[in-house]
Amino acid sequence: MNARQPLTDEIFHSAAVQALRADLALALRAAAHHGLSEGVCNHFSVAVPGHADVFLLNPRGLHWSEVQADDIVMLNSAGDQLAGRHPVEPTAMFIHAAVHRIANQTCVLHTHMPYATALTLTEARALDATLSQGAMRFHGRVAVDAHYNGLALDMGEGERIARTMQGADVVFLGNHGVIVCGQRMDYAYDDLYYLERACQVQVLAQSTGRALMPVDTKVAALVAEQSNGERLQSELFFESLRRMLP
Repeated sequence: MNARQPLTDEIFHSAAVQALRADLALALRAAAHHGLSEGVCNHFSVAVPGHADVFLLNPRGLHWSEVQADDIVMLNSAGDQLAGRHPVEPTAMFIHAAVHRIANQTCVLHTHMPYATALTLTEARALDATLSQGAMRFHGRVAVDAHYNGLALDMGEGERIARTMQGADVVFLGNHGVIVCGQRMDYAYDDLYYLERACQVQVLAQSTGRALMPVDTKVAALVAEQSNGERLQSELFFESLRRMLP
């Protein structure tokens, strides 16, 4: 047995990491419940506290609706699978390892959810955070990576995406999808859910063909401050999902 394996097993089965595995699995099931998943593709990850370059990730080949805590795998940023019984999809490792390491994000949620992805196909590439109230919570938090280069099958692609963020915790990937980050899973999932709702409202408004009516950026900044300054609603939402999707 590898000399590091007992330590790795101890970390993976610790109470703190088991709780993170449960939260990660819940977020995946919730995303499937809310129509944010796509087949068995896309990935959510969370960093393991106190262990640099180690993170938890959903496995390859399982639909998000069926993922439980025991299905979650653990990796390091070099791509080594440290624990877990399922294989890992390569693009997941390249994107998530880079965002955890370079952008210093705890939770990294990557989806091809339809309305957000639709906006990555437009000239603007992203949500307009001066339109709906739901969009305003993201004012000043969004970056755009407009340079689609194909599947992320090497570390360089993930590193480029991570460097594009420059302090933002939401990045729209041109012709691809989105990444939503956060320091807590309940906050990150709440942002993911409401980002898709805001994108849906914008797409619906644009589909009318009528002129859109944005607010002043000062108002959008105020709403962002109000929305992000108190996150109890995010905690309550995630706890409700825990009850709904045990």
